[in-house]
Amino acid sequence: MATVLVVDDTLTDSEIIAGTLRRSGFETVSVSSSEDAKTTLGDLKPDAIVLDIVLPGESGFEFCRSLKADPQTSDIPIVMCSTKDGEIDRFWGMKQGASSYITKPINPEELIRTVRLLVSVSP
Repeated sequence: MATVLVVDDTLTDSEIIAGTLRRSGFETVSVSSSEDAKTTLGDLKPDAIVLDIVLPGESGFEFCRSLKADPQTSDIPIVMCSTKDGEIDRFWGMKQGASSYITKPINPEELIRTVRLLVSVSP
């Protein structure tokens, strides 16, 4: 079973994303900041990460960039998931190394389809 790390500081969004993924057969681990995610990544290498952009401290953009620069985490697919739905936000997310970008409120089918696709093609 594939494991997805959900990084979102809004409890409701985190629960919706994690619940949607769990109902589709994924294991999930949820944290509320990039700092908590870094700690979690010390113990766990998830199959994918669903990452909010607006986080306390380091933003999702910054965190994504640091993950992609680190050989230990560079191959983990990252799905940016944010209320920011402008073309520049999507462009910037993909430029930081995200594999995909979806907007909130999430469309459950889109989230599941996106994560399944990324997990099946990841090494």
